[in-house]
Amino acid sequence: MPQVEPRIQNTETLLSTGNIRGRRAVLEILEAGLQASDPYGNTRELVRIENGRLVVGNKDFEPLGSPRTGDEVYELSETGNIYVFGAGKGIQRVAKAIEDILGDRLTGGHVIDKKGHPVILERIGVTLGGHPAPDADCATGCQRILEMARGLTEKDLVFTCAGNGVSSLLTMPAPGLSIDDLSRTTYLTQIERGMPTGELCPIRNHLDMMKGGRISRYIHPAKMVHILAIDPGDYQQLMHQNRWLHTLPDCTTYQMAIESLKRADAWDAVPEAVRNYLEASDPKYETVKAEEFERMSFRIFGVMPGYWQSGMLPPAMNRCRELGFRPVLLTDRMGHVEASQAGLYMATIARTIERSGQPFEPPCALFSHGEFVVTVGDESGIGGRNQEFALSAAPGIEGSENIVIGSVDTDGTDGPGDQFAERPVGIPCLAGGIVDGRTVELARRRGIDLAGALKRHDTTPALWALDSGIVATPNISLNDLSVALIIGSGE
Repeated sequence: MPQVEPRIQNTETLLSTGNIRGRRAVLEILEAGLQASDPYGNTRELVRIENGRLVVGNKDFEPLGSPRTGDEVYELSETGNIYVFGAGKGIQRVAKAIEDILGDRLTGGHVIDKKGHPVILERIGVTLGGHPAPDADCATGCQRILEMARGLTEKDLVFTCAGNGVSSLLTMPAPGLSIDDLSRTTYLTQIERGMPTGELCPIRNHLDMMKGGRISRYIHPAKMVHILAIDPGDYQQLMHQNRWLHTLPDCTTYQMAIESLKRADAWDAVPEAVRNYLEASDPKYETVKAEEFERMSFRIFGVMPGYWQSGMLPPAMNRCRELGFRPVLLTDRMGHVEASQAGLYMATIARTIERSGQPFEPPCALFSHGEFVVTVGDESGIGGRNQEFALSAAPGIEGSENIVIGSVDTDGTDGPGDQFAERPVGIPCLAGGIVDGRTVELARRRGIDLAGALKRHDTTPALWALDSGIVATPNISLNDLSVALIIGSGE
């Protein structure tokens, strides 16, 4: 079998300081989870060519309750153009699988990935756009998709691919709005006020001409295969409760968008053009609902079954067991929790286990999975939620020889990257961080103000200076993986 390339790129540096034994174990656990966060192989199990026919199907990837099941078979000799369109962090891995399967039979396509990710596609165009706030390049990528979608017929076939990050990357402002209006709205709500993504979705969906199923409206009447880089989920929920998978129908409304802004005390802060547009609530620009969507020709597949529980967690937990530690899943939902508070709390639990063996007897490892929130206010540091989680845990485990805590974003780029602050020269975009009981003392010796870094949300320079910032290769986003390892008992 071919050797698997490690995703964590700076292991040697990360093992040059601190609790080497514990760090090595945590990094191996995180690596196992990161390796599982790749949709390429599953996409190739879904899409294949057999005897000159294109076959799309795999029961493991079908939504529960889907009215259509089994393989879709397309006679290549009778199929017209074949395109791939999509957006999401690391979504090129899905597109690459289709590109490799179809070869010259692929007409082309275009996808939008996050800035900082390498371009790996040859026949499919790639635009690298802004995330978490959209930028002009996102709109440019959408325009290229629209240009290719013009004139599609019933004989044509389009694969769409969507994953985490699609809500920022698939952005084309509605009439009367600018990309700056949309970017400012996202920054005010999600970055400054820490609005959870679910609350932001109705706002984004109704300020846009691509989201909320509209991209599928443009592709119709071509046949569509919608590939989701997540769990396939439940068909009825995808049709009637979806907010963020923008190749599918949307359940939100203009009024929900207005209410989200008012709950966040952001209504008066967003650009006037945004308020005017939402108040107008023009039905002509409403998102695609299930009734319209189900008149199209489509199939839906999710190529990462077990998105929450069965994706990267089992490999990470299995590696934990192999290393001799009991894995414990604390939570798989972190969408409303501040990263710094979560780090402090994780450190407190770990110290309790170390001192008293309660509620779990060491050696063990505590896992959390999901996405933390970082509310930055007026600060403009550079970092990310996984880095903030790890660094905020360091004071709570100071002096311990038994505890190591690490956290990574599976897409390999934690936080906004360089979007809102200039990264210092010589520091790469980090995927997360790792700390242990010696981190605080090392910070003192190296003159690093941990409290100040956390207050300014400027965690990247601090972790890098502590040889504790994790660098990883990019891939899709399946949320974050955090591990607190407790090797043994004692103070």
